[in-house]
Order: sequence, then C-alpha cells, then structure tokens
Amino acid sequence: MAPPLIQLKDIALTFGGTPLLSGVELSVSESERLCLIGRNGSGKSTLLKIAAGLVAPDSGSRFVQPGATVRYLQQEPDFADFKTTLAYVEAGLGPGDDTYQARYLVEQLGLHGEEDPAHLSGGESRRAALARVLAPSPDILLLDEPTNHLDLTTIEWLEGELGSRRGALVLISHDRRFLSNLSRSTAWLDRGRIRQIDRGFANFEEWRDEVLAEEERDQHKLDRKIVAEEHWLRYGVSGRRKRNVKRLAGLHDLRQQRRDYRGTTGSASLAAAEADKSGKLIIEAKGIGKSYGDRKIVDNVSIRIQRGDRIGIVGPNGAGKTTLINMLTGADTPDSGTVRLGANIEMATLDQHRESLDPKSTLMEALTGGRGDHVMVGGKPKHVVSYMKDFLFAQEQMRTPLEVLSGGERGRLMLARALAKPSNLLVLDEPTNDLDLETLDVLEDMLGDYEGTVILISHDRDFLDRVVTSVIVPEGDGRWIEYAGGYTDMLAQRGADLTREAPKSTPVPEAERSAKAAPAVAPGKRRLNFNEKHALETLPKSIAKLQAEIAKQQQRLDDPDLYAKDRAAFDKVSLALARAHTELQQAEDRWLELEMLREEIEGA
Repeated sequence: MAPPLIQLKDIALTFGGTPLLSGVELSVSESERLCLIGRNGSGKSTLLKIAAGLVAPDSGSRFVQPGATVRYLQQEPDFADFKTTLAYVEAGLGPGDDTYQARYLVEQLGLHGEEDPAHLSGGESRRAALARVLAPSPDILLLDEPTNHLDLTTIEWLEGELGSRRGALVLISHDRRFLSNLSRSTAWLDRGRIRQIDRGFANFEEWRDEVLAEEERDQHKLDRKIVAEEHWLRYGVSGRRKRNVKRLAGLHDLRQQRRDYRGTTGSASLAAAEADKSGKLIIEAKGIGKSYGDRKIVDNVSIRIQRGDRIGIVGPNGAGKTTLINMLTGADTPDSGTVRLGANIEMATLDQHRESLDPKSTLMEALTGGRGDHVMVGGKPKHVVSYMKDFLFAQEQMRTPLEVLSGGERGRLMLARALAKPSNLLVLDEPTNDLDLETLDVLEDMLGDYEGTVILISHDRDFLDRVVTSVIVPEGDGRWIEYAGGYTDMLAQRGADLTREAPKSTPVPEAERSAKAAPAVAPGKRRLNFNEKHALETLPKSIAKLQAEIAKQQQRLDDPDLYAKDRAAFDKVSLALARAHTELQQAEDRWLELEMLREEIEGA
C-alpha cells in the first residue's frame, strides 16, 4: 500500500466540556477521493483545519509527505491586502507554478480578475477562493463546502474539473449529488470519533443506519448485563464476598461504560407554523417584464401558481431569480404586466443573506427579538429553550454570540426564525446552505407535510429532485420556462446545458404538476419523496375525474345522429375521448407503479 500523503493520529481537541475530537485517526493516500461527513458542530471544519496545519490539536500528530503540496478552501476567505481578485489568486501559487493557470481559472469561474475583493458577492468570493486553491494543482485539496453560493452551472463545471484531477481530495459538502459523483471513500465524524469505509457517499446512509442499529443492539445488551449483575449484587453476594471482588469491580466497569456512552444527537424537529388555508389560486402573473437598462431580466412571462404547488427556480447567478421571485410575491413591481395574489395569503420568507443577523447579538435575542424569553410560534408563546432544542441548539447556547456560530448553526437559526411565523406560502432562498444531511432530510419531510405552497431558489440538485413539482429556468433574453418534475426531469426535457438558450415552449399544464413524478432519489435509504407521496394522494381523484370525462364523452358519441347533424362536433368529441383514454391509462399505470413502490418500501 502506498504511504499516505497526509495522516492524522490520535487527534484530540476540547473547547471546554465534552471533547470535540477524541482519538481521531485519518489518512489520505495519493489520488484518494474522500468525503468527510458529520452533523453540524461535530468538528468537520476544525478537523480539516488541523489537516491543513491551521489549528493545533490538544494532542496527537499530523504528518504530511515531504514535498507534498496542500491547499485548503475555507468557508470564509480572507481578502485583506489584495486589490484585485487576480492578485488574490496568484498569491496562492507556489514557486514554479504557472501564472497563466491562475488567470485561466479566474476566467473559467466567471471572473475577469480586476474585481475589488472588498465588494464581492458571496458567489464571487467563493469562485475567487476556488481559483486560488485549484491554480497550483496541489497534491492534496481540502475543500470545505465548495458549492456554497455557487450556481448550478458552476457546480457542474467544478464537479468535472475535480473529477479530472489526479490529486487527492478531501471534501466537506451538504450537496449529496456532488458528494456521490466525486467520492470513492467516506469518513464519518460522529461524537468525536472517525469511522471510515472504502465506499463513496452513495453508500453512506445505508452504512450509517447499519452502524447505528448495531450500536443500539450493543447498548441494549450492556443494559441487560448490568441488570443481571445488579441482581447478583443484591441477592447473591453475601456469602461470596471474598471470591467475587473481581466481579463487583466488573460491574463498576460496566456502569462506567454506560455513563461514558455518548448517544446519538437527536434529529431536528422542524415544523412550519401554518396559517389558515389560502384560496386555490396563489399567484397569477400575466406578461410581466423587468429590465435594468438595456438588459431584459424578465420579458413577457406568465405564471400561474396554485395552492399546494412546489416551485423551484434555478439558473446562473445574476440571471434574475431573486428579481422574478420578488415580483411574484409583490416585493417588487414589474415594469410591465400584472401580478395578482390570491385570497388569504400569509407569507413567510427565508433570507439567504445572513448578514441581516447582528453578529454581536445572542441566539436568544435573535429568536425572541430581544423581548423576554418566549418565541411566538404560530401566534402562541413557546419558551425559547424548548424552541432552540427543536433546531438542535443546546440550552447553554442561549447567550452565545451569533458571530461564533458555525455556518450550519446560522442556517438552522434562519430556518427557526422563518418557520415561527404562521404561513400558507413559504418563500425560501437557498434553504439548504450549510445544513447537515440529517437536517436536510428533516427539512424535506417538513416541506412534504406542509399543506401550503412553496416557492424556493436552490442550487442543490438532489434537494430539487426530492421536493419540487416543477422547475422554472431562464432561457435567455428574459424568457423563463416552467418544466414539470424535478431538476433531473427538467434536464431530460430541455437538455443538460443550462447556459444555452432553449427553444420557446409552452407553460407546464397544471395537471402535470401533480401527476409528474420526480426521479429516483440518490442511492441510500429509499423512501417516497414529496412528488411521489403527492401523486399517490392526488392520482385517484384525477383517475375518477378522467373516468367521468370518458363517460360524458361516450354518452355524446352514443347519439346515432351526431355524425350527421354536426361532423365537427363528432370529430371533437372523438378526439377528446381518445385523449381521455390515453391520460387515464397513464394515470393508472403511474398510480400502480407508486403503490407497488410504497408497499416495497414499507415491507423492507
């Protein structure tokens, strides 16, 4: 076996209280593709900083192969003392590295190199940081959330670029598809320790569930053994004290094992405070347009959103996703066209810009607005500690300044604030940023159970496939087109290149939103996604409606004089009957397929 390029041995680190890292072992060999998985706050970023040599552990050792080059992508790059993005990227080059490669990567990532780092957006700063670590072609790349703030086009470019490189890769990301496509081994950081397998992320969730189930069985056996030994201590030791001192000591050891056991962290308990049901129509936009100077952002776009729809808006950064969503929700006025909001709309929004949070304020102040110790959830008071626990915050964090929270913790805080407001329309801008995989699962379940309407902007392909019923994409020159299904469905209909202009198309029929199924979820523990559950619930009604339509048209055709009296009407009825029969067959086939899938999952 080839010697490791980088190796961490017996790493321990404590920031007061429970150890963050305890006896952690991690090694990365040449050309290895390793994903580092763990809950928010488990120490993933800290471990990566130790591997990069930026943080010293309390104990343990770090070894890097002599001559091996290491580059680390941090979540919040420091642009101080750099006048341009190109200067920042070139500063990451080593002796003998090609400066042309720095300029090439800057251009590939959509920058021109003369940007002032002090005025970069989140996406631009992430692109500059990526160019800096990629330009030297290092032997080891340590990437902490590389896809955050990137649009889908750039994510897919980065995926291809990393896949073509020969260097070793250690990757932290919340993007499941990105991890599945790039990783060949997995390191799971859980309760201070590392477990590692030579399989990529696609197999992680199934493996994790097996490990936790085995751990639960072991703890159950330990509990039973302690009970048996305690029974012996109470009723059988009096005549055998001298001979059983060792056995008594063993019981003390078992009890200590039980005390030392760190159980798994509970799951987040996400639930949106729901308002009264809205009307059937949520938003109707007719011919809306918006321009900035000569550039058309939205041009003659018409969209109709019904109660229960899950709409995903995707596209490159700067395409106008936020502008479109602001016009649809009434936050911005279109230059032309009209937008009509339905009756009884109660809207809650999630802002991706966490700068709106005062970094000096505490977690408690951010949730309560600085008023008392209760949070208003759905119009009812709930103690802040109880609400914090729903979102996996510990009671001790009540007075923690927001500036020391991790990216994932800030993401959960923004969700907590948004979901406390009663709503029947959720507008979510990049809701998945920095969330760990378990919290993502819970968020998906919450959106699946939410009875209102959801409009979201996201660059997470797997999340879109699991949640939305249709996807709206910019097609150039201000045109936006809606495609039924999830992200993968959209690509199948229009082609895989999001940068190209698609031919003009008609809007998605309303019926397709309900019946269209999303593609299978990423490999792992299979379950019905929102589209599949929604289709199972709505298809029987669609089938009944189609059957009634067939009966109605058939009754008209049964008139023996129809053909002679009105040939055009006869042809129209015949065509409608044939179409209804086709739609009924498709609906029944889809319902049967989903029902068999549901039974298979429940029986697994």
